[in-house]
Amino acid sequence: MAKKASLFSYLRAGLYYLGFYPLTIVYASLCLIASPMLNFRQRFAMVTQINYFYIFWLKVCCGVGVNIQGRENLPKEGAYVVVANHQSEWETLFLQTLVRPQVTVLKKELLKIPFFGWALGLLDPIAIDRSQRRGALKQLLTEGKKRLEDDIPVIIFPQGTRVPVGKMGKFNKGGAMLALSAGVPVVPMIHDAGVYWPGKSFAKFPGTVQVHVGEPIPVEGRTVDEIHADMVAWLEEHMKSLEIA
Repeated sequence: MAKKASLFSYLRAGLYYLGFYPLTIVYASLCLIASPMLNFRQRFAMVTQINYFYIFWLKVCCGVGVNIQGRENLPKEGAYVVVANHQSEWETLFLQTLVRPQVTVLKKELLKIPFFGWALGLLDPIAIDRSQRRGALKQLLTEGKKRLEDDIPVIIFPQGTRVPVGKMGKFNKGGAMLALSAGVPVVPMIHDAGVYWPGKSFAKFPGTVQVHVGEPIPVEGRTVDEIHADMVAWLEEHMKSLEIA
């Protein structure tokens, strides 16, 4: 159920953004200057350090914390494909602190956002043009497989776009296809961040975001449909358990 924003929630969110935007401009500028001297892993470590501040500052200003269940299910070594539900801007910030390093499949328009998007582009994301559906899938499989072969996990939001709390949306098969083509497991993940930071909302609501990480889904000797079915079954079950779908 959607929460009703109060004046206080808007004031708290305003305080959050008073810290968010100025620091982002300064830090992104430093990253852009330093990036030519760094390899990918070094760039990732540098660019995403600010994400820890974002999450800390969100807790201080808006009372939004986080609790993780199943962190031990993230493989300690080797690449994998993370498939997660998409509800909020929150996961864009938090997941870069949970899976390190990583590359994210995202819409290319995000890279045009001044400073934030420019710094995001330093992380070699797989930037998809969603208007070119067939070309987007080919790009995902080609670029995604290359990242995975370099032992870099890939994060995909199979719903394709943000889905409001209370809606399930449709899960595409890109994650299962990529994992099978690269021979790496799929790690399913869900969260309820949309309850506390609704998509495209200025207001934030106090509470604790619940993140559940599932056991890796193997791909050896299986079909795309089998992998996808297991992935969707886990995501739907756990989204319903959090009462977010």
